[in-house]
Amino acid sequence: MSKPDNYPSQPAHLWEHFYQFTQTPRPSKREDKICEYLINLAEQRGLSHKRDDIGNIVIYVPATSGFEERPTVTLQNHVDMVTVKTEDKQHDFDQDALNLKIEDGWLMADRTTLGADNGLGCAAALALMSDPDVEHPALELLFTMDEETGLGGAINLDPALIKGSKMLNLDTEDWGELFVGCAGGRDWIITKPTTVESIPSDYTLRRYFLRGLAGGHSGIQIHQQLGNANKLIGRWLFQTKKLGLRVCTMQAGVAHNVIPRSATIEIAFPTSNLEQLDALTEQLVKRWQAYLPAADKNLEFTYDDADSTTMLSSESHKTLRQILMALPNGAQSYNAEQPADLVDLSINLAVVKVDAQQMFVETSLRYFNRDEADALADTVVSIAESFDAEAEETIAYPGWQPDFSSSLLTHVSDTYERMFGYKPERKAIHAGLECGIMLDKLEGVEAISFGPTIRGAHSPRERLEIATVAPFWELLKEVVRTI
Repeated sequence: MSKPDNYPSQPAHLWEHFYQFTQTPRPSKREDKICEYLINLAEQRGLSHKRDDIGNIVIYVPATSGFEERPTVTLQNHVDMVTVKTEDKQHDFDQDALNLKIEDGWLMADRTTLGADNGLGCAAALALMSDPDVEHPALELLFTMDEETGLGGAINLDPALIKGSKMLNLDTEDWGELFVGCAGGRDWIITKPTTVESIPSDYTLRRYFLRGLAGGHSGIQIHQQLGNANKLIGRWLFQTKKLGLRVCTMQAGVAHNVIPRSATIEIAFPTSNLEQLDALTEQLVKRWQAYLPAADKNLEFTYDDADSTTMLSSESHKTLRQILMALPNGAQSYNAEQPADLVDLSINLAVVKVDAQQMFVETSLRYFNRDEADALADTVVSIAESFDAEAEETIAYPGWQPDFSSSLLTHVSDTYERMFGYKPERKAIHAGLECGIMLDKLEGVEAISFGPTIRGAHSPRERLEIATVAPFWELLKEVVRTI
């Protein structure tokens, strides 16, 4: 696809690399095309590069003249992107380039995620390599795999690839803020076999579609009280339990780190209760619209005909309904040291899949305090045990404890103030940056994370504020030059 006519032109190298990232498919676990692009860039410039067993790539960039004696700096980003689109958008994330557009100073994609998380950071690192006007010490450009589905690249990183003692992570989304701490994470999958029955002849079949929720990042947006499709469906099933509904199949949510924005559920119910069901459903939708935030204003709950031949037994249906109601969701506690937008502990009821064989539920915890997380994890396991369901922890990664006395933080903060005339904010973030995992592996390394402004990450509303990219680039260049 061609660039939009008003696609940004400066800084030229950064914007060109980012455009190539938007045109190269890179879903999590299927990053082959973007890895080929990176390796080709390195080889075209005669630069050495290495890959570890999980697929992480490091491109080694020699120092520019006069900077040979400076310590090596590591630039770290992940290459994969969250792949979410609206229901009316035809797009194959394995094959198709993104269709870009610019509105009111924001770069976005047409009804899909943009992948500025973390493609913009990747592009900035590559621009340091390709822009001949940039002065820098030796650089290690580290590109990790499979961050968005469980930080697999960071968890399995071969530490022998990295020699630098200063790491710049470019995967945060608020210009003017420097991050030196992040949440850890733990994911649980709950499964239980289902039993089914034939659908009586006097039952009506329908396929319902819950759509129009905003969705978003289950870490940095969890405090915004966005609608969770799984919790809304649970509420609907609870409120309609006297009408004889039975679930046939259900699919909601796409990934552990995405607030679920839609659900598809097939049900069977006594035809005699049709009018009551319609009235109660309409009433519930109005209630949801009354308290959900403005971002969820497009919520709709529609249906068409279904063709299932079996429905869950009464016991399996009840179990599903009760699990959806019982599992916690949202921000659970807030940090006492930082303003109230920093969540200490949260949980996202992320994915639900139900068919004639099994119900599958994935829930994702984020935390700063491991003991506090243990208590919430025990709650999840106890809920599963109460329904004789299996609970398996599938993902666990450490947090990054904030170090506000870091010499690297001081350097970047002072550089920022000198360049822009005011102090940046110093923060931790309720998201799973890879720094926490890597600092566990790389002894003696200091890290900091910063980036331009991105909004709506992990949703089709993802957008990049163009005006923040140039100052971000200038800061990055100066930090690397003076570190």
